[in-house]
Amino acid sequence: MRTLYQKFEILLQNTTSDFKRYLYEEISWNSRMVGIIGPRGVGKTTMILQYIRENLGSKRALYVSADDMYFSENKLVDLADFFYKNAGEYLFIDEIHKYENWSRELKNIYDSYPDLKVVFTGSSVLDILKGSADLSRRALIYRLQGLSFREYLNFFHKKNIETFSLEHIVNGEVQLADIKHPLPLFNDYLQRGYYPFGIENELKLRLGQIVVQTLETDIPQYANMNVATSRKLKRLLSIISESVPFKPNVSKIAEMINVSRNSLDDYFTYMEKAGLIGQLRNETSGIRGLGKVDKVYLDNTNLIYSLAGEKFNIGNIRETFFLNQMRVRNEVISSKNADFVIKDFTFEVGGKNKQQKQIEKDGKSYIVKDDIEFGYMNILPLWAFGLNY
Repeated sequence: MRTLYQKFEILLQNTTSDFKRYLYEEISWNSRMVGIIGPRGVGKTTMILQYIRENLGSKRALYVSADDMYFSENKLVDLADFFYKNAGEYLFIDEIHKYENWSRELKNIYDSYPDLKVVFTGSSVLDILKGSADLSRRALIYRLQGLSFREYLNFFHKKNIETFSLEHIVNGEVQLADIKHPLPLFNDYLQRGYYPFGIENELKLRLGQIVVQTLETDIPQYANMNVATSRKLKRLLSIISESVPFKPNVSKIAEMINVSRNSLDDYFTYMEKAGLIGQLRNETSGIRGLGKVDKVYLDNTNLIYSLAGEKFNIGNIRETFFLNQMRVRNEVISSKNADFVIKDFTFEVGGKNKQQKQIEKDGKSYIVKDDIEFGYMNILPLWAFGLNY
Protein backbone atom coordinates (compact mmCIF):
# COMPACT_ATOMS: atom_id res chain seq x y z
CA MET A 1 0.00 0.00 0.00
CA ARG A 2 2.82 2.39 0.83
CA THR A 3 4.29 1.81 -2.63
CA LEU A 4 0.99 2.81 -4.26
CA TYR A 5 1.00 6.12 -2.39
CA GLN A 6 4.65 6.77 -3.27
CA LYS A 7 3.99 6.22 -6.97
CA PHE A 8 0.98 8.50 -6.73
CA GLU A 9 2.99 11.31 -5.09
CA ILE A 10 5.70 11.12 -7.75
CA LEU A 11 3.15 11.33 -10.58
CA LEU A 12 1.37 14.23 -8.91
CA GLN A 13 4.59 16.20 -8.48
CA ASN A 14 5.39 15.81 -12.17
CA THR A 15 1.95 16.86 -13.41
CA THR A 16 1.54 20.32 -14.91
CA SER A 17 -1.71 22.20 -15.49
CA ASP A 18 -0.78 24.76 -18.12
CA PHE A 19 -2.92 22.97 -20.72
CA LYS A 20 -6.16 21.05 -20.19
CA ARG A 21 -8.14 18.91 -22.60
CA TYR A 22 -11.56 20.01 -23.88
CA LEU A 23 -13.32 17.43 -21.71
CA TYR A 24 -11.84 18.64 -18.41
CA GLU A 25 -14.48 21.30 -17.72
CA GLU A 26 -17.35 19.09 -18.91
CA ILE A 27 -16.84 16.25 -16.44
CA SER A 28 -19.03 16.10 -13.36
CA TRP A 29 -16.11 15.24 -11.10
CA ASN A 30 -18.22 15.18 -7.93
CA SER A 31 -20.55 12.44 -9.15
CA ARG A 32 -20.35 9.16 -7.27
CA MET A 33 -18.87 7.26 -10.21
CA VAL A 34 -17.32 8.66 -13.39
CA GLY A 35 -15.82 6.71 -16.28
CA ILE A 36 -13.50 8.28 -18.86
CA ILE A 37 -12.82 6.08 -21.86
CA GLY A 38 -10.82 6.73 -25.00
CA PRO A 39 -8.03 5.46 -27.24
CA ARG A 40 -4.52 5.00 -25.94
CA GLY A 41 -2.36 8.10 -25.79
CA VAL A 42 -4.98 10.87 -25.84
CA GLY A 43 -4.33 12.16 -22.31
CA LYS A 44 -6.77 10.44 -19.93
CA THR A 45 -4.18 9.87 -17.20
CA THR A 46 -2.82 13.41 -17.32
CA MET A 47 -6.33 14.86 -17.11
CA ILE A 48 -7.29 13.04 -13.91
CA LEU A 49 -3.92 13.83 -12.28
CA GLN A 50 -4.47 17.50 -13.13
CA TYR A 51 -7.84 17.44 -11.41
CA ILE A 52 -6.37 15.81 -8.30
CA ARG A 53 -3.51 18.28 -8.09
CA GLU A 54 -5.69 21.36 -8.55
CA ASN A 55 -8.70 20.37 -6.46
CA LEU A 56 -7.97 17.55 -4.02
CA GLY A 57 -4.36 16.81 -3.20
CA SER A 58 -2.96 13.50 -1.96
CA LYS A 59 -4.71 13.65 1.42
CA ARG A 60 -8.23 13.31 0.05
CA ALA A 61 -7.50 11.31 -3.09
CA LEU A 62 -5.64 8.23 -4.26
CA TYR A 63 -4.62 7.40 -7.81
CA VAL A 64 -3.75 3.82 -8.82
CA SER A 65 -3.20 2.04 -12.11
CA ALA A 66 -5.15 -1.21 -12.46
CA ASP A 67 -2.15 -2.96 -14.02
CA ASP A 68 0.05 -2.31 -10.97
CA MET A 69 1.73 -5.40 -9.48
CA TYR A 70 -0.16 -4.67 -6.25
CA PHE A 71 -3.31 -6.10 -7.82
CA SER A 72 -1.70 -9.43 -8.57
CA GLU A 73 -2.27 -10.27 -4.89
CA ASN A 74 -4.88 -7.73 -3.79
CA LYS A 75 -8.42 -6.94 -4.84
CA LEU A 76 -9.63 -3.55 -5.94
CA VAL A 77 -12.59 -3.70 -3.58
CA ASP A 78 -10.23 -4.34 -0.63
CA LEU A 79 -8.19 -1.28 -1.59
CA ALA A 80 -11.38 0.78 -1.68
CA ASP A 81 -12.37 -0.53 1.76
CA PHE A 82 -9.00 0.42 3.29
CA PHE A 83 -8.98 3.83 1.59
CA TYR A 84 -12.54 4.63 2.69
CA LYS A 85 -11.94 3.60 6.32
CA ASN A 86 -8.90 5.87 6.41
CA ALA A 87 -10.97 8.91 5.45
CA GLY A 88 -10.33 8.70 1.72
CA GLU A 89 -12.85 10.57 -0.44
CA TYR A 90 -11.84 10.19 -4.11
CA LEU A 91 -10.47 7.00 -5.63
CA PHE A 92 -9.03 7.27 -9.15
CA ILE A 93 -8.42 3.99 -11.01
CA ASP A 94 -6.50 4.19 -14.29
CA GLU A 95 -6.72 1.58 -17.08
CA ILE A 96 -9.55 -0.34 -15.45
CA HIS A 97 -9.80 -2.65 -18.47
CA LYS A 98 -6.58 -4.35 -17.34
CA TYR A 99 -8.24 -5.58 -14.16
CA GLU A 100 -10.17 -8.84 -14.29
CA ASN A 101 -13.82 -8.61 -13.21
CA TRP A 102 -13.57 -4.82 -13.22
CA SER A 103 -17.28 -4.19 -13.67
CA ARG A 104 -18.38 -6.44 -10.81
CA GLU A 105 -15.94 -4.90 -8.36
CA LEU A 106 -16.79 -1.35 -9.39
CA LYS A 107 -20.46 -2.18 -8.78
CA ASN A 108 -19.61 -3.56 -5.33
CA ILE A 109 -17.63 -0.43 -4.47
CA TYR A 110 -20.47 1.79 -5.65
CA ASP A 111 -23.07 -0.11 -3.62
CA SER A 112 -20.96 -0.56 -0.46
CA TYR A 113 -19.42 2.90 -0.04
CA PRO A 114 -22.00 5.57 -0.88
CA ASP A 115 -19.75 8.41 0.33
CA LEU A 116 -16.76 7.36 -1.80
CA LYS A 117 -16.37 8.98 -5.18
CA VAL A 118 -14.75 6.85 -7.89
CA VAL A 119 -13.26 7.97 -11.21
CA PHE A 120 -11.93 5.33 -13.59
CA THR A 121 -10.39 5.39 -17.04
CA GLY A 122 -10.44 2.64 -19.62
CA SER A 123 -9.78 1.65 -23.18
CA SER A 124 -12.31 2.87 -25.69
CA VAL A 125 -12.85 -0.78 -26.59
CA LEU A 126 -14.41 -1.13 -23.16
CA ASP A 127 -18.18 -1.38 -23.47
CA ILE A 128 -19.71 -0.28 -20.19
CA LEU A 129 -23.18 -1.32 -21.27
CA LYS A 130 -22.01 -4.91 -21.81
CA GLY A 131 -20.16 -5.28 -18.52
CA SER A 132 -21.05 -8.25 -16.38
CA ALA A 133 -22.50 -5.86 -13.82
CA ASP A 134 -24.87 -3.06 -14.72
CA LEU A 135 -22.74 0.10 -14.52
CA SER A 136 -24.81 2.05 -17.02
CA ARG A 137 -27.16 3.20 -14.24
CA ARG A 138 -24.32 3.98 -11.84
CA ALA A 139 -21.50 5.60 -13.80
CA LEU A 140 -21.43 8.75 -15.89
CA ILE A 141 -19.41 7.83 -18.98
CA TYR A 142 -17.35 10.38 -20.93
CA ARG A 143 -15.37 9.75 -24.12
CA LEU A 144 -12.09 11.54 -24.77
CA GLN A 145 -10.75 11.92 -28.30
CA GLY A 146 -7.37 13.21 -29.46
CA LEU A 147 -6.34 16.84 -29.80
CA SER A 148 -8.36 19.10 -32.06
CA PHE A 149 -6.51 21.57 -34.26
CA ARG A 150 -7.54 24.24 -31.74
CA GLU A 151 -6.05 22.28 -28.83
CA TYR A 152 -2.89 21.64 -30.84
CA LEU A 153 -2.45 25.41 -31.31
CA ASN A 154 -2.80 25.85 -27.56
CA PHE A 155 -0.62 22.95 -26.43
CA PHE A 156 2.11 23.01 -29.09
CA HIS A 157 2.27 26.77 -29.77
CA LYS A 158 0.69 28.47 -26.72
CA LYS A 159 -2.03 30.09 -28.83
CA ASN A 160 -5.22 30.47 -26.81
CA ILE A 161 -7.93 30.00 -29.43
CA GLU A 162 -11.63 29.80 -28.53
CA THR A 163 -13.99 27.12 -29.81
CA PHE A 164 -16.42 27.86 -32.63
CA SER A 165 -19.78 26.18 -33.20
CA LEU A 166 -20.65 24.63 -36.53
CA GLU A 167 -22.95 27.57 -37.23
CA HIS A 168 -20.13 30.05 -36.59
CA ILE A 169 -17.84 28.10 -38.90
CA VAL A 170 -20.29 27.94 -41.83
CA ASN A 171 -21.10 31.64 -41.37
CA GLY A 172 -17.43 32.51 -41.77
CA GLU A 173 -17.10 33.89 -38.23
CA VAL A 174 -13.87 32.06 -37.36
CA GLN A 175 -10.90 34.16 -36.28
CA LEU A 176 -7.39 33.13 -35.26
CA ALA A 177 -5.89 35.77 -33.00
CA ASP A 178 -2.17 36.36 -33.59
CA ILE A 179 -1.98 33.74 -36.37
CA LYS A 180 -1.61 35.35 -39.78
CA HIS A 181 -0.92 32.19 -41.75
CA PRO A 182 -2.64 29.05 -40.38
CA LEU A 183 -1.67 26.64 -43.18
CA PRO A 184 1.90 25.76 -42.02
CA LEU A 185 0.58 25.02 -38.54
CA PHE A 186 -2.35 23.07 -39.96
CA ASN A 187 -0.07 20.89 -42.08
CA ASP A 188 2.08 20.17 -39.04
CA TYR A 189 -1.02 19.23 -37.04
CA LEU A 190 -2.12 16.77 -39.71
CA GLN A 191 1.19 14.94 -39.38
CA ARG A 192 1.87 15.01 -35.63
CA GLY A 193 -0.68 17.06 -33.70
CA TYR A 194 -3.53 14.66 -32.82
CA TYR A 195 -1.74 12.92 -29.96
CA PRO A 196 -0.31 15.00 -27.07
CA PHE A 197 2.94 13.00 -27.17
CA GLY A 198 3.54 14.33 -30.69
CA ILE A 199 5.14 17.38 -29.09
CA GLU A 200 8.02 15.17 -27.94
CA ASN A 201 9.04 14.29 -31.53
CA GLU A 202 8.65 10.57 -30.86
CA LEU A 203 5.39 10.21 -32.72
CA LYS A 204 6.20 7.39 -35.11
CA LEU A 205 7.69 5.15 -32.42
CA ARG A 206 4.99 5.84 -29.82
CA LEU A 207 2.17 5.57 -32.35
CA GLY A 208 3.55 2.29 -33.64
CA GLN A 209 3.56 0.95 -30.10
CA ILE A 210 -0.05 2.05 -29.57
CA VAL A 211 -1.20 0.30 -32.74
CA VAL A 212 0.57 -2.93 -31.77
CA GLN A 213 -0.72 -2.86 -28.18
CA THR A 214 -4.26 -2.15 -29.33
CA LEU A 215 -4.28 -4.96 -31.91
CA GLU A 216 -2.34 -7.51 -29.86
CA THR A 217 -3.64 -6.77 -26.36
CA ASP A 218 -6.65 -4.47 -25.99
CA ILE A 219 -8.97 -5.87 -28.64
CA PRO A 220 -8.05 -9.57 -28.20
CA GLN A 221 -8.37 -9.28 -24.41
CA TYR A 222 -11.79 -7.67 -24.65
CA ALA A 223 -13.12 -10.00 -27.36
CA ASN A 224 -11.39 -13.20 -26.16
CA MET A 225 -9.41 -13.52 -29.39
CA ASN A 226 -6.37 -15.69 -30.06
CA VAL A 227 -3.04 -14.77 -31.65
CA ALA A 228 -4.20 -15.82 -35.13
CA THR A 229 -7.12 -13.39 -34.92
CA SER A 230 -4.76 -10.60 -33.90
CA ARG A 231 -2.83 -11.18 -37.14
CA LYS A 232 -6.06 -10.84 -39.10
CA LEU A 233 -6.74 -7.51 -37.40
CA LYS A 234 -3.30 -6.31 -38.51
CA ARG A 235 -3.99 -7.42 -42.06
CA LEU A 236 -7.33 -5.62 -42.04
CA LEU A 237 -5.76 -2.40 -40.77
CA SER A 238 -3.15 -2.66 -43.52
CA ILE A 239 -5.89 -2.98 -46.16
CA ILE A 240 -7.67 0.09 -44.79
CA SER A 241 -4.49 2.18 -44.65
CA GLU A 242 -3.78 1.46 -48.33
CA SER A 243 -7.29 2.40 -49.51
CA VAL A 244 -8.43 5.82 -50.73
CA PRO A 245 -10.85 6.12 -48.97
CA PHE A 246 -11.98 2.66 -48.05
CA LYS A 247 -15.39 1.56 -49.35
CA PRO A 248 -15.96 -1.85 -47.78
CA ASN A 249 -16.64 -4.83 -50.01
CA VAL A 250 -17.42 -7.13 -47.11
CA SER A 251 -17.42 -10.40 -49.01
CA LYS A 252 -14.11 -9.70 -50.75
CA ILE A 253 -12.34 -8.56 -47.58
CA ALA A 254 -13.69 -11.47 -45.55
CA GLU A 255 -12.22 -13.79 -48.16
CA MET A 256 -8.88 -11.95 -48.18
CA ILE A 257 -8.31 -12.36 -44.45
CA ASN A 258 -10.16 -15.68 -44.19
CA VAL A 259 -12.98 -14.77 -41.82
CA SER A 260 -16.78 -14.83 -41.96
CA ARG A 261 -18.80 -11.73 -42.84
CA ASN A 262 -20.17 -11.57 -39.30
CA SER A 263 -16.68 -11.74 -37.81
CA LEU A 264 -15.52 -8.97 -40.15
CA ASP A 265 -18.32 -6.68 -38.95
CA ASP A 266 -17.14 -7.31 -35.39
CA TYR A 267 -13.54 -6.53 -36.33
CA PHE A 268 -14.59 -3.18 -37.79
CA THR A 269 -16.55 -2.37 -34.63
CA TYR A 270 -13.68 -3.26 -32.31
CA MET A 271 -11.19 -1.21 -34.33
CA GLU A 272 -13.55 1.75 -34.40
CA LYS A 273 -14.03 1.63 -30.63
CA ALA A 274 -10.27 1.33 -30.15
CA GLY A 275 -9.61 4.55 -32.06
CA LEU A 276 -7.92 2.98 -35.07
CA ILE A 277 -10.61 3.56 -37.70
CA GLY A 278 -13.65 5.75 -38.26
CA GLN A 279 -16.79 4.52 -40.00
CA LEU A 280 -19.05 6.86 -41.94
CA ARG A 281 -22.62 5.58 -42.04
CA ASN A 282 -25.44 6.49 -44.37
CA GLU A 283 -28.35 8.78 -43.68
CA THR A 284 -30.74 5.99 -42.76
CA SER A 285 -28.63 4.59 -39.96
CA GLY A 286 -26.74 7.58 -38.59
CA ILE A 287 -23.36 7.37 -36.91
CA ARG A 288 -24.79 5.57 -33.90
CA GLY A 289 -26.87 3.17 -35.96
CA LEU A 290 -26.18 -0.36 -37.03
CA GLY A 291 -26.98 0.05 -40.70
CA LYS A 292 -24.82 0.28 -43.78
CA VAL A 293 -21.30 1.68 -43.51
CA ASP A 294 -20.63 3.88 -46.51
CA LYS A 295 -16.91 4.52 -46.01
CA VAL A 296 -14.15 3.44 -43.65
CA TYR A 297 -11.23 5.73 -42.77
CA LEU A 298 -8.25 5.48 -40.51
CA ASP A 299 -9.23 7.28 -37.32
CA ASN A 300 -7.02 10.35 -37.72
CA THR A 301 -4.48 11.88 -40.08
CA ASN A 302 -1.49 11.12 -37.82
CA LEU A 303 -2.28 7.43 -38.27
CA ILE A 304 -2.39 7.85 -42.04
CA TYR A 305 1.05 9.46 -42.20
CA SER A 306 2.43 6.82 -39.84
CA LEU A 307 0.94 3.73 -41.51
CA ALA A 308 0.77 4.76 -45.15
CA GLY A 309 4.05 6.68 -45.23
CA GLU A 310 4.71 8.33 -48.59
CA LYS A 311 1.79 6.39 -50.12
CA PHE A 312 -0.77 8.64 -48.42
CA ASN A 313 -3.51 10.18 -50.54
CA ILE A 314 -4.18 13.88 -49.92
CA GLY A 315 -7.91 13.48 -50.58
CA ASN A 316 -8.05 10.83 -47.89
CA ILE A 317 -6.17 13.13 -45.50
CA ARG A 318 -8.71 15.90 -46.01
CA GLU A 319 -11.81 13.76 -45.56
CA THR A 320 -10.31 11.99 -42.54
CA PHE A 321 -9.57 15.30 -40.84
CA PHE A 322 -13.10 16.59 -41.43
CA LEU A 323 -14.80 13.48 -40.07
CA ASN A 324 -12.38 13.14 -37.16
CA GLN A 325 -12.84 16.71 -35.96
CA MET A 326 -16.57 17.11 -36.51
CA ARG A 327 -17.75 13.82 -34.98
CA VAL A 328 -16.95 14.96 -31.42
CA ARG A 329 -19.75 17.55 -31.30
CA ASN A 330 -21.92 16.49 -34.22
CA GLU A 331 -23.56 13.52 -35.87
CA VAL A 332 -21.79 13.16 -39.23
CA ILE A 333 -23.36 11.02 -41.96
CA SER A 334 -22.57 10.36 -45.61
CA SER A 335 -24.12 12.41 -48.40
CA LYS A 336 -25.64 10.99 -51.58
CA ASN A 337 -24.27 13.82 -53.72
CA ALA A 338 -21.31 15.16 -51.73
CA ASP A 339 -19.06 13.90 -48.91
CA PHE A 340 -20.73 14.66 -45.59
CA VAL A 341 -23.97 15.85 -44.02
CA ILE A 342 -24.21 17.46 -40.58
CA LYS A 343 -27.68 18.56 -39.47
CA ASP A 344 -29.08 20.15 -42.64
CA PHE A 345 -25.69 21.27 -43.95
CA THR A 346 -23.95 19.46 -46.84
CA PHE A 347 -20.17 19.51 -47.29
CA GLU A 348 -17.91 18.60 -50.20
CA VAL A 349 -14.24 18.43 -49.18
CA GLY A 350 -11.34 18.99 -51.56
CA GLY A 351 -8.32 21.06 -52.57
CA LYS A 352 -8.20 24.72 -53.56
CA ASN A 353 -9.32 23.90 -57.12
CA LYS A 354 -12.43 21.99 -56.01
CA GLN A 355 -15.49 22.90 -58.08
CA GLN A 356 -19.15 23.16 -57.02
CA LYS A 357 -20.59 20.55 -59.37
CA GLN A 358 -21.48 18.04 -56.64
CA ILE A 359 -23.45 20.30 -54.33
CA GLU A 360 -26.77 22.10 -54.46
CA LYS A 361 -26.77 25.88 -54.46
CA ASP A 362 -29.37 26.01 -51.72
CA GLY A 363 -27.66 28.19 -49.14
CA LYS A 364 -26.78 25.21 -46.94
CA SER A 365 -24.24 23.41 -49.12
CA TYR A 366 -20.56 24.21 -48.79
CA ILE A 367 -17.24 23.53 -50.47
CA VAL A 368 -14.57 22.88 -47.84
CA LYS A 369 -11.15 23.61 -49.33
CA ASP A 370 -7.68 22.74 -48.17
CA ASP A 371 -4.78 25.10 -48.98
CA ILE A 372 -6.78 28.30 -48.56
CA GLU A 373 -6.34 30.71 -45.66
CA PHE A 374 -9.79 32.24 -45.62
CA GLY A 375 -13.26 31.45 -46.96
CA TYR A 376 -15.68 33.39 -49.13
CA MET A 377 -19.36 32.91 -49.98
CA ASN A 378 -20.07 29.16 -49.60
CA ILE A 379 -16.37 28.19 -49.67
CA LEU A 380 -14.82 27.43 -46.29
CA PRO A 381 -11.22 26.67 -45.25
CA LEU A 382 -10.69 23.10 -44.06
CA TRP A 383 -8.60 24.10 -41.04
CA ALA A 384 -11.55 26.03 -39.57
CA PHE A 385 -13.35 22.76 -38.82
CA GLY A 386 -10.60 21.92 -36.36
CA LEU A 387 -11.81 24.64 -33.98
CA ASN A 388 -15.09 22.97 -33.02
CA TYR A 389 -13.86 21.45 -29.73
